[in-house]
Amino acid sequence: MNFIKYADRDLLAIDVANIIAGKLKATLLHEDYATLAVPGGTTPGRIFDALCAATLDWDRVFVLPTDERCVPPDHERSNARLIRERLLVNRAAAATFLPLYPGSGEPEDSLAEVEAMLTPRLPLSVLILGMGEDMHTASLFPGMEGLEAALAADSPVLAVARPETQPEPRVTLTGPVLNGAMSKHLILKGPEKRAALERALSMPPEEAPIAAVLDQISVHWAE
Repeated sequence: MNFIKYADRDLLAIDVANIIAGKLKATLLHEDYATLAVPGGTTPGRIFDALCAATLDWDRVFVLPTDERCVPPDHERSNARLIRERLLVNRAAAATFLPLYPGSGEPEDSLAEVEAMLTPRLPLSVLILGMGEDMHTASLFPGMEGLEAALAADSPVLAVARPETQPEPRVTLTGPVLNGAMSKHLILKGPEKRAALERALSMPPEEAPIAAVLDQISVHWAE
């Protein structure tokens, strides 16, 4: 794990955007396409604002969420909405978006179809993750039903999460898919999340899901 400290959150956003753009460019030098997985929530907005203007072959980039709330795509809690409004604009509008949830119905009904769409684009070229103070990442929550299966080495690409602490079900990339990304970046802000990460280092993934993806990850932190 490589821990990088920034003087403030604006510098973090700019530097991470530059790093991600560089990783995508490097991938496109020797691959036909690159796959970028990004979080929703409050973590990535400023990074998206900087990254969307990067000069690279965005038409050869596939973008997907690390997880998705099972809400309509125009819902305020939709990760797809955040990605479309903050990342898939400017030069990055040429990228192809791969949604995890079609926008209606039970998530299990579309899981096989979404997995079939994603599988040819794996492994992930670049991954950006956030983490909650409870040490969840993507929609892999401590103690949720099905967590052990979603972290197992033979888990499928996707899992449906119904954490008791959340108002809607979710679709999430599983532990092996996240951990198998070629370049991994965890974005943390504030002392509480830094302390949570330090706790996770000595805990099993079943109690601290972020621990399942820390192998060779770069952690970007600002107060």
